[in-house]
Amino acid sequence: MIRTNSKRSGFSLMELLAVVTILGIIAAIIVPRVAVSSDTAKAKVNAHSKATINSAVERWYVEKGAWPATNLSDIGADTNYFPDGLPVNPTNGAAYTLNATTHRVN
Repeated sequence: MIRTNSKRSGFSLMELLAVVTILGIIAAIIVPRVAVSSDTAKAKVNAHSKATINSAVERWYVEKGAWPATNLSDIGADTNYFPDGLPVNPTNGAAYTLNATTHRVN
């Protein structure tokens, strides 16, 4: 008696095509949302950093009687104000500067 093995091993081409199609649809939906979330997070961190620096600038003025340098080198070097160093803009990596007229962060 000859036995025939009717069990199949592996997946058919149609099954693989269906899985790849489903993964493609999921990726097309999720990837744009992740990119937008990243940009939103960077904008929020930027706003928070500006607020923190503006608060430190005002404290500097009250304590020292003069505004810090426009490139913020003096306040950034003082570890009482920024122990971990002055933050940089997360959207473009540039250093923050101080507007000489308004004494607010650019």
